[in-house]
Amino acid sequence: MNTNESTKSHFDEQKSIQVIREMLKVSQKRLKNDGILFIVWGWIMFYVYLAGFIESKSVMTFMLKKTLAYSGYMLGIAGILFTLVYIIRQHKKVQTYIGISLRYVWTSMVLCLVLINLIQFNVLHKIIFELQHPIFMVVIAFAIVITGGILRHKLIITGGIVFAALAYCCSYIPLEEQLMVEAIAWLAAFIIPGHILYSTRKN
Repeated sequence: MNTNESTKSHFDEQKSIQVIREMLKVSQKRLKNDGILFIVWGWIMFYVYLAGFIESKSVMTFMLKKTLAYSGYMLGIAGILFTLVYIIRQHKKVQTYIGISLRYVWTSMVLCLVLINLIQFNVLHKIIFELQHPIFMVVIAFAIVITGGILRHKLIITGGIVFAALAYCCSYIPLEEQLMVEAIAWLAAFIIPGHILYSTRKN
């Protein structure tokens, strides 16, 4: 009797492990398609921060500054619309526990960024951008590393670690230089991994 129970328990354990492995494979395959989101948001944020850095270091006409600013706003709106359409289309497909978990991770990250600003304003009665940028980067880095850890994807984990390291570096430099460092962070953690993932989606 005990032998049968032990065998059944071992079988159930092996079956559970197999299910988890299959879920990981499905999620990792979907991540390759989701690499398009890494690319889209990576390039949008890279543009925003690089444009901010160039604007702070260059003498520009009022019209050119407005063009750079409005271009950033338009890209952000386009990115949000693209993301919503993409998520709606993906939602119609088979959902996995891991995929749902990752959605919670990134939704929570966005809410945390909003909450950080509210707390900073309530305590200091103003937003100190030299402090805001590094803190935002740490929260984003956390979400990236968690994503990579859940999916067992070393490239994403590495990108998150680089993002966090650059966030720490930002705490030593003024806001203008922070913009350039953050642009590099988005390049390292989003654009490069996103292109690599998306290029392997058919494999």
